[in-house]
Amino acid sequence: MLDSQRPLLWRRRGFGIAGHGEAIRLEFSGASRMTDAAAAWQDLAGRATVHDPLALPGTGLVAFGSFAFAASSSCTSVLIVPEVVIGRAEGRFWLTRIGIDGALPPEGLPTVSPHGPAVRAALEAGTLDPDGYRQAVAEGVAGIRRGELSKVVLARDLIGSVPPGSDLRPVIGALADGYPDCWTFAIDGFIGSSPETLVGVHSGTATARVLAGSAARGTDATSDLDAATELATSTKDQDEHEFAVQSVLASLRPHSSGVIASEVPFTLKLPNLWHLASDVEGTLDDGSTSLDLIQALHPTAAVAGTPTADAVATIARLEPFDRGRYAGPVGWVGADGDGEWAIALRSAQIDPDGTVTAWAGAGIVADSDPERELLETRMKFRPIVEAFDTLAE
Repeated sequence: MLDSQRPLLWRRRGFGIAGHGEAIRLEFSGASRMTDAAAAWQDLAGRATVHDPLALPGTGLVAFGSFAFAASSSCTSVLIVPEVVIGRAEGRFWLTRIGIDGALPPEGLPTVSPHGPAVRAALEAGTLDPDGYRQAVAEGVAGIRRGELSKVVLARDLIGSVPPGSDLRPVIGALADGYPDCWTFAIDGFIGSSPETLVGVHSGTATARVLAGSAARGTDATSDLDAATELATSTKDQDEHEFAVQSVLASLRPHSSGVIASEVPFTLKLPNLWHLASDVEGTLDDGSTSLDLIQALHPTAAVAGTPTADAVATIARLEPFDRGRYAGPVGWVGADGDGEWAIALRSAQIDPDGTVTAWAGAGIVADSDPERELLETRMKFRPIVEAFDTLAE
C-alpha cells in the first residue's frame, strides 16, 4: 500500500506504518535542525485535535522524519505528516486520516497504482573511489596513532541513476523482505534498511541498540560460526564497540540516571554480516521526547568516532562529499513525543532527476587495515546494491 512516487514507510518484523500524501511538511537545517524540529512538533501537536481510541505506538498523529548527518549539509532535514497512515502491529491494523482545518481525506483506503517493473541502477564508485578510500583510511589511522583522536568512521559513496519517476516500491520491498530484522524506511526519496536503533521512546522508557564491529558471514555453518567467534574475540572490534557504547551511555545519562547497557556485547546475525551489538535501556527522568533524544545522541561514535568533535572534523577533511541524510536519524514521532529512530545506514537517496547515491562506512581505529576496511564497506553496500539488482565496484 505504498505510493509509487513518494513512498513513506517505517517497518520491521510485525510493526509497520505507511503514509500517503503530505498534509504537512516541515523543513529544518543547520546546527539547530533537531531542536527546531522538536519545538515545531511540540507546537503542532499541542494545537492538534487527535481522536485515537487505540492509543498504540504509531496510531494517531504521526510524522515521518529524516535528518542530515552534518550541520553544514546542503540537504534539508524533514518531518512529513501524511494525509493517511496505514499501520500494523501485533496482528492489529489501523487507518489514520489527517487533515488541516478539519478537512479530512476521503474515507477508505487510498488508491495506489499497480507495481511498475523492477528498478535497476548500475552503482559505481562516486566521489571517493576505492584507491581514494584506502588513502583516507590510511590518513585516519595516522591521525589516531598521532593521538589526535581514538576512532573515526569513514564512508565512501556509490553513484547511479534510474529513470525519473521510477516506481521505487520494488526496491523497498526487496529491502524489507531481505532484511526483516532491520528498520526498512522510505522518506522523501531516502530509502534503506538499518540494523541500528538510535533510540526508541515509549511510555517514559528509552531504548537503543548499539552496533559497532562487523564481519562477513561464512559460506557454510562451520565458517559462519568461526566468523562469529573471531568477531566476538577480536580486540580491534571490541575496542571499536566499546567506544560506541560509552558514547550512547554518556549521551543518555543526563536524561536517565539509571541507564544501563548489556554487560558484554552479543553477536547479531544479519543476512550478509555479523555485528557486535549491545542493548541500552533507561527510564527517562526529565520527560524528554524522542526528538529531544536524537539531538542528544547524534552523532554516536558508531557513525562519527571519538572524541565526537575531533572525529566530525576528520570526516569533513577526509570525505570529499556531503553525507546528506546518511548516518543521520531516521524514523517517526507521535503526538506525545514517543517514537522510534534508527541510524540511517544501508541507505540511498534517490533524487527527483533519478540520481541514486548510496553510502557505506567503517570504523577506523589504530590497527585498522585500509584493505580490510574497504572490504567492510563492500559488504555494507550489499543490501542497497542487491535491492537495485546490480553489482557494484
